[in-house]
Amino acid sequence: MRRTHARSRKQATQKQARPPERPGPRGWSGSGRGASTYVQAPDEWRGTTVQVCGLWPFAVGTGTPMIGVPLGRHTQTGATLCCDPISWFQRAKLISNPSAFILGKPGLGKSSLVRRMATGLAGYGVMPLVLGDLKPDHVDMITALGGQVISLGRGRGYLNVLDPGEATAAARRLRASGFDAEAGQVLADAHGRRHTMVSALLTIMRLQPPSDREETIIDRALKWLDQHHDGVPVLGDLLEVVRAGPPEVRAVALDRGDDSRYKAITEDLEASLIGLVGGGRLGETFSRQTTNPMRRDAPVVYDVSSIDDSDVDLQAAALLACWSAGFGTVNVANVLADAGLAPRRHYFVILDELWRALRAGKGMVDRVDALTRLNRQRGVGMAMISHTMSDLLALPTESERMKAKGFVERAGMVICGGLPGAEMPRLTSAVPLSLAEQELLIGWQDPPAWDPASGREAEPPGRGKFLVKVGGRPGIPVDVQLTAAEASINDTNKLWHETSRVGGLGQERSAGLDPERTRR
Repeated sequence: MRRTHARSRKQATQKQARPPERPGPRGWSGSGRGASTYVQAPDEWRGTTVQVCGLWPFAVGTGTPMIGVPLGRHTQTGATLCCDPISWFQRAKLISNPSAFILGKPGLGKSSLVRRMATGLAGYGVMPLVLGDLKPDHVDMITALGGQVISLGRGRGYLNVLDPGEATAAARRLRASGFDAEAGQVLADAHGRRHTMVSALLTIMRLQPPSDREETIIDRALKWLDQHHDGVPVLGDLLEVVRAGPPEVRAVALDRGDDSRYKAITEDLEASLIGLVGGGRLGETFSRQTTNPMRRDAPVVYDVSSIDDSDVDLQAAALLACWSAGFGTVNVANVLADAGLAPRRHYFVILDELWRALRAGKGMVDRVDALTRLNRQRGVGMAMISHTMSDLLALPTESERMKAKGFVERAGMVICGGLPGAEMPRLTSAVPLSLAEQELLIGWQDPPAWDPASGREAEPPGRGKFLVKVGGRPGIPVDVQLTAAEASINDTNKLWHETSRVGGLGQERSAGLDPERTRR
């Protein structure tokens, strides 16, 4: 009996010392116990630091701002990212310049990203201005917003570069209200823009800027037209003034009272103006009265998609003319608002295919540089779009390359899509990127894989994915997710939709593309 009691006490002691059984990381293992091969992800909640302070250190901040246009979700945390240059400058105070520079290989969704920003900002009351749509990528969006579509191209529409727009009428309103100084500023700005555009067109025609003497002759001839011409002048009127040579123009030409000397001085300028008026490389697009004047109270897009990609000079000239007209309208709107004669409006300006204008000729970088430096003072947000840093650095002179690089360096935010590895040294010289961020961008530019289930290529891994960089802060990777309402205005492959004839001649059926593939 004593042995039995002693054995029982020993077994009880061992049973108490044995640790209790616990389930493994996938449940109870063993026969009939039901260990799971799949562990369901736990539910997640997000809250402020005040609400979840007691859970520290298990609560992790998302690090994505919630002010601005909802772009998409963080690729790692799933948190919503709200981002646009105007909201981050005006409301969030996250950037010091309301501008964004967007880089990425073709077909990865740069245009869709900008359209998302423009659509969201329109809901906040900001007017989108697409100053030159070459594809077109933004016409459907502006049409859906009830805006104005202005078509330009050979035989499609005209833009008179000597038209002051609303500046003349605005100056009369300002003078009638006692704002004489402001009226003079509006007219001076309009004169400067016309002078700049004539010089830009001459630069594109000659592939080099006009001389200082020619610039002065153009300036004085435009002032003579303002004083003596009835109505809105065109380039043909400017040509006639240069030919006639009124005393004011001859004085700055330094002809010394010699008519033959004056003709020799103005011969090259006259020949270039004849090319602009008589249908040279740039046609008659800028030599007639404007067919569709731009409004300042609605979204606007200049549709220049009818200009062929091989017509590089006309494309660049059209972009510059659209930019000049657009910023001139914005300046008039701001002056009238400052005087209390019009409501205050903010604009979101989209400069697409920036590289085309930069390569148009010598001196074009300086003109674009002047536009990009004044967006904060003019009350506009700006989105500049190009493909790679190589586009900006493929300019002939070192000074132009440095100025073009400054477009990226001065931007309030830089948004990068998929880029090749060769771009990383150039990009990191302007925007600090960690090795992990560089590898992420390189991975996003990989080609799509073949989907054996559907029998065609899957969506590229980097389509719709972007890295938002602000200075030296860590980049925010975001996946832009479009809504069903946006899908109809974000199909940039309309001309590639399959068509098949059914029934007989003239009856065609559009097979279309998979909506999931064309949503960006």
